[in-house]
Amino acid sequence: MSFTGKTCVVTGGANGIGRCIVEKFAAAGANVAFIDVDAAAGRKLAKAIGSQAYFMKGDIAKERVLSRFSNRVLDRFDTVDCIINNAAISRRGIFSGCSYDDFLYVQQVGVVAPYMLASLFLGAYGKGASIVNISSTRAFISQPDTESYTAAKGGISALTHALAISLSGQVRVNAISPGWIDSSAYYQEGKAGASQHAEADRQQHPAGRVGTPEDIAALALFLCGPDASFITGQNIIVDGGMTRQMIYHDDHGWSFDPNPGF
Repeated sequence: MSFTGKTCVVTGGANGIGRCIVEKFAAAGANVAFIDVDAAAGRKLAKAIGSQAYFMKGDIAKERVLSRFSNRVLDRFDTVDCIINNAAISRRGIFSGCSYDDFLYVQQVGVVAPYMLASLFLGAYGKGASIVNISSTRAFISQPDTESYTAAKGGISALTHALAISLSGQVRVNAISPGWIDSSAYYQEGKAGASQHAEADRQQHPAGRVGTPEDIAALALFLCGPDASFITGQNIIVDGGMTRQMIYHDDHGWSFDPNPGF
């Protein structure tokens, strides 16, 4: 699939899933403009890609940063064909002291910024443009003490179908909801530890493994391409089947602890 001559915008593109998406779109011929708070990793990635890449350091929770970024992208590339809203953060939840400001900040990064970027690029979308929001299976299922992140992922999932209707005829808008993704290979040395999953973690997935950033990037490429022209407003779960697996007490060696210590 070729994206030569197209421009792809990625938030949180310096590390992890975002970095993989940046690399895969660049390899497919796209110009890539990405933003991240990790300046060192972002600059290193942009240098490795070359002239088709533009990187800006910035915190997308801030409106002025989003405005500056969108202006610089349009100054350099004129149009936008793909937006991948990947950036996300967690300040955990109700048991870990997540404050009003903490909770609000997570929503600004995870929900407000994607909305604002969609708005800021109005009038600059290329023909067949596409937005892909990176949500999470945590929009539908939860572990304790995850309210800030879970709320943001629920918000971006709902924002997806709202934007798909509002931007009908201009931009297709879809979401990807990853499950367990081992992104350790896509961090600069020293930024993330080695893979932290065991054989049992792999085997519990119906697919027989945990996910990789390539799994998410491949779907993002497809959703932004012409073969997905009839797909919009959808949220596609990529989790190796985990959310379809029903487990009760004493199933598959798992037992329920009614007193988890919170």
